[in-house]
Amino acid sequence: MGQDHFDVHSHVTNAIIAAMEAGAEAWQMPWHRSGLATGRPVNIASDKAYRGINVLSLWIAAEANGYQHGLWGTYRQWQAKGAQVRKGEKSSVIVFYKELERPRDDDPSETETVLFARASRVFNVAQVDGFEVPSPADGVALEDRINPTTAADELAAAAGATVCVQGDQAYYSPRDDRIVMPGRERFTGSATATPTEAWASTLLHELTHWSGAANRLDRNLTGRFGDEAYAMEELIAELGAAFLCADLDISTSPRADHAAYLAIWLKVLKADKKAIFTAASAASRAAEYLGNMQHRPDHTSTP
Repeated sequence: MGQDHFDVHSHVTNAIIAAMEAGAEAWQMPWHRSGLATGRPVNIASDKAYRGINVLSLWIAAEANGYQHGLWGTYRQWQAKGAQVRKGEKSSVIVFYKELERPRDDDPSETETVLFARASRVFNVAQVDGFEVPSPADGVALEDRINPTTAADELAAAAGATVCVQGDQAYYSPRDDRIVMPGRERFTGSATATPTEAWASTLLHELTHWSGAANRLDRNLTGRFGDEAYAMEELIAELGAAFLCADLDISTSPRADHAAYLAIWLKVLKADKKAIFTAASAASRAAEYLGNMQHRPDHTSTP
């Protein structure tokens, strides 16, 4: 079947749905299992990290195939590096967008520019010969993965977010424009994350919510998702935290209190093949927004 008949939205969405359903019983979503092992996926030609849906898609592919490194490239990109994709290796799908001009629906005499999603095929560094694979950091103790001062705290401070430590629940209050976090002693960690990492990943989740305020990214999902908007905002926060954790080398920690959203997420994704693209794009924008603010000299948030 030709490229024009390949439904990239359905292909990627179905793979993500399958990965989410596979981890439903233990509330282990793909972003909990994949980000730390490989970090943010990086393109071999540009040396830049992938964004949005491609991060999640390549994390799932890496987990499914046991890849331990996050370097990816097309067949020709690997050839340009003097490497060769091994015969019989199966590619993974990513998405890129092309601009197309088409007649406007309301006025065919005028044209408009639209983005058209196309599939591209990439291969992991583990699938090629002739390229020196970076050695993984073996023997690194779990408690040594991040600095105890936590990069997440520094990111929140640089963004200018108000973080109050009180109570036993973590949440962002739009009315007060503040993040509320339980005391650090309440975080116990998990099999894959230390208590400090559990604090950090939770803070980054709430910080992603914070980024969507009207005077920041103005993330209003009601027009797209209606009654499911709140649950989809939670999905954006989950993905945004996962992207940031991967960038900061922090292991994400599952939150059992978010398991209730899974049924809604799956319902929306199954009904709307572009929903996860929207969520991942919003999460990517939030992660970039917060990351860029860390480098601002005044360390304050602006509209």
